[in-house]
Amino acid sequence: MPEAPRRQPTLDEVAERAGVSRTAASRVLNNAPHVSKAKRDAVQKAIRELGYVPNATARALATRRAGAVVLAITDDDSALGQDTPFYSQAIAGVTTVLEETGLELMLVLVNSPRSRSKLQDVLQTHSAAGVMLMGRHGDDPLAALAEQAGMPVVFGGRPLNVEPRFYVDSDNRGGARAATEHLIARGRSRIAAITGPLDSDAGLARHRGYLDAMAVAGLDADRVAHGDYTEASGTRAMRALLDRHPDLDAVVAGNDTMAISALRTLTTAGRRVPDDVAVTGFDDYLAARHTAPPLTTVHQSIQAWGREMARMLLAVIDGEQPSPLILPTRLIVRESS
Repeated sequence: MPEAPRRQPTLDEVAERAGVSRTAASRVLNNAPHVSKAKRDAVQKAIRELGYVPNATARALATRRAGAVVLAITDDDSALGQDTPFYSQAIAGVTTVLEETGLELMLVLVNSPRSRSKLQDVLQTHSAAGVMLMGRHGDDPLAALAEQAGMPVVFGGRPLNVEPRFYVDSDNRGGARAATEHLIARGRSRIAAITGPLDSDAGLARHRGYLDAMAVAGLDADRVAHGDYTEASGTRAMRALLDRHPDLDAVVAGNDTMAISALRTLTTAGRRVPDDVAVTGFDDYLAARHTAPPLTTVHQSIQAWGREMARMLLAVIDGEQPSPLILPTRLIVRESS
């Protein structure tokens, strides 16, 4: 009697024999970049031992998927504007890492039902090697959808109300606390805050840092106005604070863009900086060094933030389980305080 045809081993069996994830085995099979030599050798050995022969159609699909990763920014067009350069710097950091891998970057600005649907399709159909999500506000359903997608997803910044497995963030709370403590040490006691959006983790964390320092010093923390990181919102907030609290002697702004517009508003109102009112920002944009006077601010390396997010995504694609990463911040003292 003729022998029954031998069952072909599966990619899952190759991965199990090699001691790697199915994703890592697939990347080795398709000569994808960013796979360690140890994993590549283990997979190739398992392929030889099992006699695995890849399905040509499946291999073609996998190769196409491995060609791109998505950076999705769930924010409006103004967030990418010249007066708020955070995202442009983060994108530069992501691109630096991906250039070394051969993977292409697909940028999706999620600011309409159509673009949101497009990103949902990517998450549900796994039509990219992985996704980086930035800029979520409030209870954005994309955060939960990404966590349930079953594909590599890394968050740029922690989303509210979701505890993601993989994310890169900065020490927002510690940085804002350090800025406020600096002002207190300089003898300021009527310190106001211009917050970023409080439906984002970064905006909320920076405001909590201000509240922490004020509480420890026993100071009143009710001089607060809210912004959205843009120049216009910083101007509105500073005017509102001067109207409501004309005795204020310092301002902690949630980012440099709002701090710079606060400086201009104070000058227009006849307040001397820092003699009458000291001002601090957050981010350390290039423009902070060239204001009049130069701006005291909290430095975070935004390009490093983007680089680490991309590296983390590549590690997840490679079947690894990296720990969340919180990047340090540091206070840069200049003449505005």
